[in-house]
Formats: sequence, C-alpha cells, structure tokens
Amino acid sequence: MQFLFKIYQRITWLSIDVVLGAMAGMLFFAEALRVELAWQEYALLGMAVWCIYTADHLMDARKLTVEHAEDRHHFHLIYQKPLFILLAVVGVTGLIWAILFFGFSNELFFGAGLGLLILGIMLTVRKWASKQVRLKELSSAIFYVIGISWLPWYEAPSIEYSWTAVVLTILYMGLAYLNLIMLSSLDTESDQESGFSSIATLLTQEKLNPRIHQLAIALIAFTFLVLVVVNSLYRILPSLLLVMLLVHYLCFFKSSLKPEQIRMRMEIAFLIPAILLIL
Repeated sequence: MQFLFKIYQRITWLSIDVVLGAMAGMLFFAEALRVELAWQEYALLGMAVWCIYTADHLMDARKLTVEHAEDRHHFHLIYQKPLFILLAVVGVTGLIWAILFFGFSNELFFGAGLGLLILGIMLTVRKWASKQVRLKELSSAIFYVIGISWLPWYEAPSIEYSWTAVVLTILYMGLAYLNLIMLSSLDTESDQESGFSSIATLLTQEKLNPRIHQLAIALIAFTFLVLVVVNSLYRILPSLLLVMLLVHYLCFFKSSLKPEQIRMRMEIAFLIPAILLIL
C-alpha cells in the first residue's frame, strides 16, 4: 500500500492528477452544453494545464533552498533542469499541434491569449502577493474554470445556453475556490516557512476554517437545490458536483487523515466527472 502511495505521490508532484481533473472538468461542461469535443481538444487542454502548473511550481521552487522546500517543491527544485526542458518540449509541441488542429482560427487565438493572461496573472499575483493575497485563490479558481469550460461554451450552439449551464459554471468556480482555500489551510506552516503568501497566511486558522465550513455548507446546500429543480436531462451533473463537494467536506472536516492524504483525495475528487464517459 505504501508503494502505491509513493507512486501516486509522484503523479501529484508532476501535476498529472490536475491534468486529468481538468480534462474531466471539460467533459463535465461538454455534457452541460450538450456539445461533443474531439479527443485532440482534451489532449491539448491537458498539455496546456500541465505547462501552466509545472511553470508555476518551477517558479515557486526557484525561490527556495533544499532545506526549506516541501516535498512537491523539493522535487521541482532538484529536477528543475529536466523539467524546464520537458516544459519547453510540451509547450512547443502543444502550440504546433494546436495550429495544425485549429488553424489560425478564433479558437487558437483565444486559447493562446487565455494562456498568456493566466501566466500574466500568476506573475502579478507573485509580485503583489503580500498586498492582494485574498485575490490569489479567487482569481486562480475563476481562471481555472474559464480555462476548462471556454471551449465547450464556444462550440455549443446558442440554443444550448441555459440557466443550468450558467449556474453549474458558477458552482464549479465555487468548488475550485473551496479546494484552493482548503489546500491553503493545509499548507499554512510550509507556506510560512517558505515565505509564500496565501489566504491562510493572512488569516488565522481560527478565522479561516469557520469561513471554509460556511462556504462548503452553502455550496452543498445550493447544489442540492439545483439538483432538485433542474431538468431530469441534466440531473446527473449537479449530482456529480454534489459528490465532489461532499468529498472535500468529509476529507477536510470529518477525517483524521494526514494533510497529504487529504490533498490527494480532494484532487481525486476532480476526476469524478470522468464517470460521464460510461453513462
């Protein structure tokens, strides 16, 4: 069991779980908007997400020494040169593939522009982290969901635009934000030791955790309400979202798991929409 845990730990350090979660999220929105995407679009999203997250981890790791780096940053600090090379290869390959697949179309320009915007926000957040730390998790959550949902929204005919799709998008942003502030709470000590800023380094645990609890309950209650009133054709989607929220709540508040185990379970929760492949 310990061997399997170590394997999955390496997968999380390489952000493979985040990539798969993002692809599952795109599938979620494709179902919500009743649009069928090509497998290449999922693959290109995965490559873009991996590049963004790996670049983020490498920028974090460069600020640290081996003695002050947690496991994830320690991995990126030690292997930063091969990871930089792999990042360049994946980035260039993804760009060429996107040009060949989309051509010089609106999809290509919007996707590339969104990627550059996200990178710019990452750099801005780092520069002003100590002053605008509350925006870090919120902006990350918003742009994460925009990144995985914009293509289904773009390719769906306007007749499929519905209040259900809008509400599910907002709830997914709420879930992403909940995930990030929960992770910030788990990483408080390591962030303080490493000199990183987050909402958890701004607020004490006594103030932050009750707010996390209130947000989680509010999201769960509202998602349940959507599940009750939504058209039966879409009921599976708020059901999956509700399960994802409950996994976060139970792992964070109702378990005696170690922080790393909680982190892994919450990241696995984002794979739940993949069940749509067999339904």
